[in-house]
Amino acid sequence: MPELPEVEALKDFLTEHLVGHELVRVLPVAISVLKTYDPPLGAVEGRRVTAVHRYGKFLALATDGGPHFVTHLARAGWLHWKDRLPDGLPRPGKGPLALRAALETGAGFDLTEAGTQKRLAVYVVQDPHEVPGIARLGPDPLAADFDEARLAALLTGERRQLKGALRDQSLIAGVGNAYSDEILHAARMSPFKPTSSLTPEETGRLYEALRTTLTEAVERSRGVAAGRLKAEKKSGLRVHGRTGEPCPVCGDTIHEVSFSDRSLQYCPTCQTGGRPLADRRLSRLLK
Repeated sequence: MPELPEVEALKDFLTEHLVGHELVRVLPVAISVLKTYDPPLGAVEGRRVTAVHRYGKFLALATDGGPHFVTHLARAGWLHWKDRLPDGLPRPGKGPLALRAALETGAGFDLTEAGTQKRLAVYVVQDPHEVPGIARLGPDPLAADFDEARLAALLTGERRQLKGALRDQSLIAGVGNAYSDEILHAARMSPFKPTSSLTPEETGRLYEALRTTLTEAVERSRGVAAGRLKAEKKSGLRVHGRTGEPCPVCGDTIHEVSFSDRSLQYCPTCQTGGRPLADRRLSRLLK
């Protein structure tokens, strides 16, 4: 799933390639992608893109005198830029193409989604905060006013595990499964550590890991073409998706805990005092 650093890089890329250009045609190929109907999708056609904004994991294209085109790439969606779009109209079918947007220059982008769970979303709204997912977002962890005291205040009263708290978009915007693993590894904390048990020193460590991990990921992604951002993300991850590999910090083997639809990775030596965490799904299979 694209998370804050990749969406921030896409925002920068689209600012360079879209702003000042006219959206001459926006064609939905998979009807499931459209989540609003008023204004219609065609309301952005014939309008210049004036700015590109990021809200958590959402991208929003502002148009001159018109509505915003907002998208969330969900778990398996992606944006593919093309300097020259194919001739002719795209055909609806079983392929990954969900939507195509064309500029007056002949360039444009495709939104695609792999797999069978169609969660990629497009909204056309007068104000991005009309999108429910944006309206409920917590603060952006890279905002100038997001300091250690702000993080401490957000976690005060929370009674859950750190992994879940970091992934909660209503608490902190933009962090998903991959970067929550990376942040907790950098902070040397168990993903199952209760938020209520954090000491002031641990909160400071978590804050530093949060800001540093995301800032470094954004810097790695900056200037990377849209088509190479996925590979850039994977190459920069130290523990997420690296089960069985050596930890780059201590050399211990990276472990995994599996859930029904996702998994987390961690280093026992760096994060859990050398103790492996129980893998609930594996435990059920062994019964």
